[in-house]
Amino acid sequence: MFIFKSRQKKILINFILFSAAILVSLLVFYVVLNKPVDKNHLPRKFGATYMTMDNEFFEILNTSIQDVIDSNGDQLITRDPAQNQTKQNEQILDMLAMKVDLIFINPVDWTRITPALDACRKQDVPYIFVDTNALSDNYAVSVIMSDNYEAGVQIGKDIMSKRSSAQIALLYNKDIISMAQRVQGLLDTLNAASFHYRISYQCEDTSMLLQSMIAMQTYLELQKYTKSDVVFGANDPTALGALAALQKAGLLSGILLYGVDGSPSGKAMIHEGHMEGTSAQFPQIMGRTAAENAYNYLEGRKIDKKILIPVTLITKKNIEKFDMLGWQ
Repeated sequence: MFIFKSRQKKILINFILFSAAILVSLLVFYVVLNKPVDKNHLPRKFGATYMTMDNEFFEILNTSIQDVIDSNGDQLITRDPAQNQTKQNEQILDMLAMKVDLIFINPVDWTRITPALDACRKQDVPYIFVDTNALSDNYAVSVIMSDNYEAGVQIGKDIMSKRSSAQIALLYNKDIISMAQRVQGLLDTLNAASFHYRISYQCEDTSMLLQSMIAMQTYLELQKYTKSDVVFGANDPTALGALAALQKAGLLSGILLYGVDGSPSGKAMIHEGHMEGTSAQFPQIMGRTAAENAYNYLEGRKIDKKILIPVTLITKKNIEKFDMLGWQ
């Protein structure tokens, strides 16, 4: 009678488990390949246009929408206007010509997108705003965005917990409503607490890393430069651009630098001690919510006109709770 030794027994068990896993995988593969096709399904066509795809946030947002649409056997047409509102308006008109069923829109400029939205209404094509909305528009099926005002509130409270007064530099784009709301949340919070602060620098036309870096460098080179001890970039790219300029000038020490996004790069800079905090957005949840609500609307179900996705302040104290390499 053959008796297995301990090592032989372990090898045999591992072999059996491995073989079982292979058989299960083959069975799943067979089922997927032989899944019956619904011949009655007429694929829907969706459009999506974001202010830029040169920002990982929008890549993650789009992928989350794409996943839901793919799972329904439908098509998503994604376009990148590269921060050009005229181009984005043209893209939306092209999507209308393609007979899309619904468009996901992230406006470049919340005031100048109006002609494209008018065209959607004339052709009775619904649209959903994601991440930000447009000025005085009440016709969107839904607006699904982060609680941008709260992001500014969170950062304002953190500043007050660490400073008795502040010289603040602001970097944002006033034409992007989500960024303007973040700045407003910050200032309202400081004002409500009668916190002593001064806006030492304000750049109102930047939302990208390189733009922010150049703007901050120009400011630092001015003879009338007054050292800021707090810098708020209304998204992580603007904060990282300011960080690059401050590091190059040797002026980063002692500055509280904040962003909004919770991007992998922002979290890395917090972990390394170069940024104080970032109010994290959740683009995966935002994208999935937008896509699911699009289907609910097209299938005649009632959906909320406005959905705010909560934000969470990430600092050195809680960064270990977050995925350092990915988005939330």
